[in-house]
Amino acid sequence: MSKRQEFEAAAGRRILIKDGPYGTEIQRAKLAPQDYAGDTGLERDQKGNNDLVNLTQPQVIRAICDSYIDAGAHILATNTFNANRISQADYGAEHLVHEINVAAARIIREAIDEATAKDDVPRFVAGAMGPTNKTLSLSPDVEDPGFREVTYDEIVEVYVEQARALVEGGADFILIETVFDTLNCKAAIMAVKQLERELGRDIPLMISLTLTDLSGRNLSGHTVEAFWYTVRHAQPLTIGLNCSFGAEQLRPHVQILSDIADTYLMAYPNAGLPNDLGEYDELPETTAALIRVWADNGRVNALGGCCGSTPAHIAAIAKKVAGVPPRKVPNIAPDMRLAGLEPFTIAA
Repeated sequence: MSKRQEFEAAAGRRILIKDGPYGTEIQRAKLAPQDYAGDTGLERDQKGNNDLVNLTQPQVIRAICDSYIDAGAHILATNTFNANRISQADYGAEHLVHEINVAAARIIREAIDEATAKDDVPRFVAGAMGPTNKTLSLSPDVEDPGFREVTYDEIVEVYVEQARALVEGGADFILIETVFDTLNCKAAIMAVKQLERELGRDIPLMISLTLTDLSGRNLSGHTVEAFWYTVRHAQPLTIGLNCSFGAEQLRPHVQILSDIADTYLMAYPNAGLPNDLGEYDELPETTAALIRVWADNGRVNALGGCCGSTPAHIAAIAKKVAGVPPRKVPNIAPDMRLAGLEPFTIAA
């Protein structure tokens, strides 16, 4: 049975639980700058380079991973949000991108394989690829709207490198997450499709959009519905939303996507909205109660947490939705559906 088939079988039985973020937990480990850098010989200050911790402090990542498994997570995403050549350039660590991604995937692969060997619960490794800190749709120079810091082909190349290393390390799926620029996402999709041809195998995709305001658009201007029509050709295993807001504010956008997406839906909101200090105060029980409403209304197939979430939040969500039937993937009538920034359907 392929990993895609294993996921489909598991998602047909229950609402699957995704893990939470690694950044918050890494900060709690109170690593010193030298702990981040380890023996890499990097000259720049590496404090805050959470992706590098996969290489230099793997025991920290393993402990976090184990805490999410104990909380009930079935889908564990690699700690590789910024483990790409563009983002690592800020730290002078571009040459370590391959090693970082391989290490990150192997840590989780080993952890979930050990756990599943004990309890026979299916678990999956999602190789996480973040949006980078460049945008293809918008110019960073207000005086020159046509200027771009990178090209589409360069972004594709960056994502091919990262995806290849994640798969080498043992990732089951590639998770393109926190999509603020739809064109960056399409470059990531192309990268994975190129890698599929290179390896001669299926690499299931998970895609997760992030919204920039309550109107329901991402930074490049797409509504939730328009975004789905833009990426549906990739036939992702899951589509969904993450980050953006807390569960209460994200609810109507999850509802829209649930009605139109003929694939599994995975959503992982923040733990509420940040306070004046940029910290998240929403208690695990509050987050879980809000998300339970999504489950009760048959809107989701997989649930997790983003910014501000902790293993306690994931455990509360897992407990709250246990036994609730998963969303049934809808059969959508075959109309021509197009998208600019808004959706456009040509009905028969």
